[in-house]
Amino acid sequence: MSETPRAGADLRADCARCVGLCCVAPAFAVSADFALDKPAGQPCPNLRADSRCGIHPQLRERGFSGCTVFDCFGAGQHVTQVTFAGRDWRDDSATAAAMFATFAVVRPLHELLWYLTEALALTPAGTLGDELRAAVDETRRRTAGDADTLRAVDVDAYRGRMNPLLSRASELARAGHDGADRRGAALLGADLRGARLVGANLRGACLIGADLRGVDLRLADLTGADLRGADLRGADLSGALFLHQSQLDAARGDRRTALPPALRHPAHWSGLGLTPVRRPRPGEARPAARRGRGPRR
Repeated sequence: MSETPRAGADLRADCARCVGLCCVAPAFAVSADFALDKPAGQPCPNLRADSRCGIHPQLRERGFSGCTVFDCFGAGQHVTQVTFAGRDWRDDSATAAAMFATFAVVRPLHELLWYLTEALALTPAGTLGDELRAAVDETRRRTAGDADTLRAVDVDAYRGRMNPLLSRASELARAGHDGADRRGAALLGADLRGARLVGANLRGACLIGADLRGVDLRLADLTGADLRGADLRGADLSGALFLHQSQLDAARGDRRTALPPALRHPAHWSGLGLTPVRRPRPGEARPAARRGRGPRR
């Protein structure tokens, strides 16, 4: 499962301590990401009795690439082990309904907690840092509530209250780089090779199938950016902000794609035997362009 750059183990999925909630609670529809329809609350036919996936090594080949990029941010084991003290949704229908409804709240709260933790790590000590620390503490207290308390949380309203704080942290981290504001931009299939995206605001941008080969994305805010099928070969994401492993898992790339230290090159990426390219830091001079040759692929 995904590694989170600065968050603790409680925000990383631990399937061995969960009862397969992500394979039962959500609904999914037949598409390029899923090979079949599954209603909410109904177990995926690939879920085994031990709460493990029966086709995990072949998920992409069997038409379930959507499963490979899903991350519960540790909500699965939290609901199983903390909120419900080790109970299983299979125990009875009332337990199942309560667990599924609670998971639907804890998962976005854990995701928000991951973003807040990342923002706190990026922010120097001071007023904003104090606000972020208070937000982290408040969100942790909320996730520690019992099932009834959790199900009463208005997740959208709470997230709406925290988003301006995350935006301020992003602006502070990107200050001085005059990056493009492409927040929420529809860039599906766009050819962005050569685009200047250092320090860009790409929060919520649709980059499905976009061509980002060789693009410098250092200090770009990628919060919630949809990178499904995006071509990241040779791109520099080494200093990208709020980049999560699941976004990389949904994209395409190769060993030349520069990543933050805590993230990994997905196994399905091409050219994994290539040597990583060292890219200059922001403000450092770049090598002169090579004459007589096309763009590096």
